[in-house]
Amino acid sequence: MAGLPTMPTVEAIPINLGRLLGAIFGVAIIAGLMGLAQMISARAADRRLVQTGYPPRTLLATRLATLGGVTVVVAAVNYGVLWLTISPEAPVLTFVFLVLAGLVYAFLGALVGALLPRLFEGSLVVVFLAMMDAFLSGDSPLAADVPEFVEYFPLYHPKELLQEAMFQGTYTTGDLGFVAGYLLVLLVLVTAVFGMTMRTSGGWSA
Repeated sequence: MAGLPTMPTVEAIPINLGRLLGAIFGVAIIAGLMGLAQMISARAADRRLVQTGYPPRTLLATRLATLGGVTVVVAAVNYGVLWLTISPEAPVLTFVFLVLAGLVYAFLGALVGALLPRLFEGSLVVVFLAMMDAFLSGDSPLAADVPEFVEYFPLYHPKELLQEAMFQGTYTTGDLGFVAGYLLVLLVLVTAVFGMTMRTSGGWSA
């Protein structure tokens, strides 16, 4: 990374931008895979709990809360590594936005885990999406002519928030609102899909 040249097509010094993208990708991929693994590995146990009368929404809330806690820990580790190499202009905002990036992918991983039956296929989906997302959303000079729909990718607005907090100490309200909306939509989808997959022949009690 130290040998990377300064490039006029990117907004920040390439090495620092690379470190920022590495941190956000690290949080996203780990949180996404954790969400995926949690939903698939616990599916059979969740169905048994639902059959015994455990409310599905409470069960899902417990799993997502656990996932959120793990995401905060993962974000803290990545933030620590980032902080050792770059001095953020707004340290608290930087950490919060890193957590938000992780939560987006944690919920996305949970959604994929609720939809797909096996860990292998789900892992391929999450890893491929995260890699493409980090590449196209990351101001890469190799992806300078990306289409406009890239701004709807999961990491695009979290990356914009993180980049502003890191290098300018500010943030854009529109980006923050987009991330909040993204999380809300994912939460609704996860709840709906989880509820459908937990249905049994006798139905379930919500």
